Amino acid sequence: MNQPGQAAGTSRDRKVTLYRNGSIYTAADPFATAMVVDGDTVAWVGSEQAATSIADDSMDIIDLRGALLAPGFVDSHAHLTETGLALAGLQLSGVASARELLDAVAAAPGTGTVIGHGWDDTTWRDPSLPTLEELDRASGGRPVYLSRIDVHSALVSASLAAEAGLPGQDGFTGSAQVVRQAHTTARLFTRQFTENDRRTYQELALRQAAAHGYVALAEMSAPHIGGPEDLRSAASWNDTGNVPQILPYWGELAGSQDHARQILDGLGVHVLGLAGDLNIDGSIGSRTAALKDDYSDAPGQRGSLYLSADEAAKHLAACSLLGIQGGFHVIGDAGLAAALEALDAAAAEVGAQRVRAAGHRFEHVELADQAAVEKLAEYSVTVSVQPGFDAAWGAPGGLYEQRLGERSRTMNPFASFYSKGVPVAFGSDSPVTPPSPWSSIRACLEHSNHAERISARAAFLGHTRAGWRASKHRNPLMGQLVPGAPASFAVWEVEELMVQVADSRVQSWSTDPRARTPLLPALDTGSDPLCLQTVREGSELFAHESLRV
Repeated sequence: MNQPGQAAGTSRDRKVTLYRNGSIYTAADPFATAMVVDGDTVAWVGSEQAATSIADDSMDIIDLRGALLAPGFVDSHAHLTETGLALAGLQLSGVASARELLDAVAAAPGTGTVIGHGWDDTTWRDPSLPTLEELDRASGGRPVYLSRIDVHSALVSASLAAEAGLPGQDGFTGSAQVVRQAHTTARLFTRQFTENDRRTYQELALRQAAAHGYVALAEMSAPHIGGPEDLRSAASWNDTGNVPQILPYWGELAGSQDHARQILDGLGVHVLGLAGDLNIDGSIGSRTAALKDDYSDAPGQRGSLYLSADEAAKHLAACSLLGIQGGFHVIGDAGLAAALEALDAAAAEVGAQRVRAAGHRFEHVELADQAAVEKLAEYSVTVSVQPGFDAAWGAPGGLYEQRLGERSRTMNPFASFYSKGVPVAFGSDSPVTPPSPWSSIRACLEHSNHAERISARAAFLGHTRAGWRASKHRNPLMGQLVPGAPASFAVWEVEELMVQVADSRVQSWSTDPRARTPLLPALDTGSDPLCLQTVREGSELFAHESLRV
């Protein structure tokens, strides 16, 4: 049997790295402090004593100095180009009034369209929005597109509205805020940039993700977001190998099996499914999520249902027959009701087993009662959720309570999903919330509804191994660090390692090795662990300057 670093065949051509003197998050050995990576594969995990015996001059040896080495994160819902645009454009999350927003527009550098992201009027003392004309004056006549934090509506200037032909479109009322079709038109109008610019934006997003320990991102492309060219550009990053892996989805509605096949054949790139941001409804913040009852702060408004249950059923049936993932963006309870009705109808047409086997996925699913949760479990639908949403908007007096009142207390039911056996994967929906995995895990531990909190370990697995499962990856070892698994991981500088559970009545920490419980960073210290290195299948994506000092 070959020893670590002495693999058969082309071992001389492969780089062998020994990580030692740290903590290795692995099911292979709960006491592991060292790991050997041979090429693109985990070759060995074990003790410091054993590491001393196998170390030799042919290896690149990295002293972890107590750092944690753990499986790399998977962001199960992200938008590359949109994230890069948000990073490069005006960042408006800190503005607290229409006046401050206009000042930011007036100070925007450059001569082209002013693009910004992140304003949230629910945090302003005076929620009044600027007018079309005020945005024009502030920009000096330059077109303006400023996406709301949820990216389901935007503020536009009079010049952009005229150039994009927004008057007369659904969702344009003569005010600066546009929704539905008018918002889609405005967004696509501002995305007419060169392929080089597109790549620049996407690379910004990928480098940010790598620096936060992500080894893969589920890219949720759709016709209303960026078009097929955006999808193809995003998927092509997999050819480089030096950025996080892209797990591509395409959110386009199929009316039949043949139609679904035509869509797939016409894309010119392999996708994992016709799922993701195929919108059944919109968002809570923009009041476009479809509700059964009125918005608490807007009597008479119940949001928008973009797809009927019949349309959704045909889509799920078509995808099930092809054996690919289908799915939708669904947030409100009325939107979810339509999606669940579609599951039943698809099962009646093609058989429940085919529907379950396809591994369909629903994105967000923020407003679900127990009956809905049980239906999702019945059809083995993966729910891709965003813990950062609850952290941002779930607190008393926050956006959820403003929009939904008492209904807000039942939102984002993570523990309920787990208890009923619903497959769960976690993402950021970047740029809606930032790709910050430990903050996302903390949000699971500190859910605004105590009954929906889950343990740090469950949340960690939902951010790692579950992300690969949600994409139906064929390698069962993805998201684990055991011999033979792909070497995809991140190294973290941590203050303390412990076990953390969601129920405060249970002892929530332990450093006793006899417990044989994997340890994770303490998340009550006020700061997230620092990423020192990110590696995808043996290729270094990111390294902090202190890693090899």
